[in-house]
Amino acid sequence: MGSPVVLGIESSCDETGAGLVRDGRLLGHAVASSMDEHARFGGVVPEIAARAHVHALHPVVRRALDQAGLELSDIGAVAVTSGPGLAGALQVGLAGAKGLAFGLGVPLYGVHHLAGHVAADTLAHGPLPDPCVVLIVSGGHTSLLLVRDLAREPVVHLGDTLDDAAGECFDKVARVFGLPYPGGPAIDRAARDGDPRAVAFPRPLTGPRDDPYAFSFSGLKTAAARWAESYGGAELPVADGAASLQEAVADVLTRKAVAACRAHGVGTLVVVGGVAANSRVRSLAEERCAASGIELRVPPLRLCTDNGAMIAAVGDLLVRAGAEPAPLDLAVDPSAPLERAALQPRGWTEAAPGRAFQTASAS
Repeated sequence: MGSPVVLGIESSCDETGAGLVRDGRLLGHAVASSMDEHARFGGVVPEIAARAHVHALHPVVRRALDQAGLELSDIGAVAVTSGPGLAGALQVGLAGAKGLAFGLGVPLYGVHHLAGHVAADTLAHGPLPDPCVVLIVSGGHTSLLLVRDLAREPVVHLGDTLDDAAGECFDKVARVFGLPYPGGPAIDRAARDGDPRAVAFPRPLTGPRDDPYAFSFSGLKTAAARWAESYGGAELPVADGAASLQEAVADVLTRKAVAACRAHGVGTLVVVGGVAANSRVRSLAEERCAASGIELRVPPLRLCTDNGAMIAAVGDLLVRAGAEPAPLDLAVDPSAPLERAALQPRGWTEAAPGRAFQTASAS
């Protein structure tokens, strides 16, 4: 008999996702987005997101089960995003996951949202090579990681953003350019008709004395805003601005990622997260990896943005690795750093592979 079916639940921001995975194979998944409700505000409103999760959670789980041809009784474990993310949104998903785990009498696993993005690639391309370099690019996170065994070993951070994430830069500049929210897809669409060499936007932190793997997009965002202001109300060549901005972001991301692979002798680069759906990031990564003899792995577009399948993928890995389930007093951690794929309540410490103990200081 194989591993149990793992239900994954994702509710960290504005997507409510449910996915079902067993033995590394995606059986079914469904996503509901509240993005349209946030668009008129130019960004995600936490209270609106949390309320949307309340309404969407049960239907999304039901749709995922129907797609897989399964019933609730077929679920053998529940995995849920318990951080990082919006506190209220996380609470909705965690409460639902706890109720299902308790009602079904199955183990519960708290999962780090970013580990989910890493694991999403396994659903399309199989197990991650050990080691591999992972570039996570999303609206809230931009990091370069060295990953070995995602379920058993700590994640090594090679570099992180010092300020804005790449997706955040896209969102904020899109607003300045008069483009709709979400900004990433809008920038990508506008850039198709533009010249990526039209505006000489800076490439932050690419000098010889800079941290080779750290990112900074705040200055690029400011440069784009000043460029727009320089037109003084005249018609803005949005397509050229979007194409030039996108080229700058893609250049920095892929340049540093390929350099990290070379420096660490790693033959595989995995690019994940919402910004991995950007057409220029994908194409430039393909060009540079091919030129360097590096295998590039990018999940299909439907698995790049937030979804429950990626959380189920982590849960499946944890189950097969014999990881200790989380207790039912698992709490959300909205600012959890990515150290391991599994999140436990504060005060829990790894004791041995697959086991954990609670420290004396924990309440």
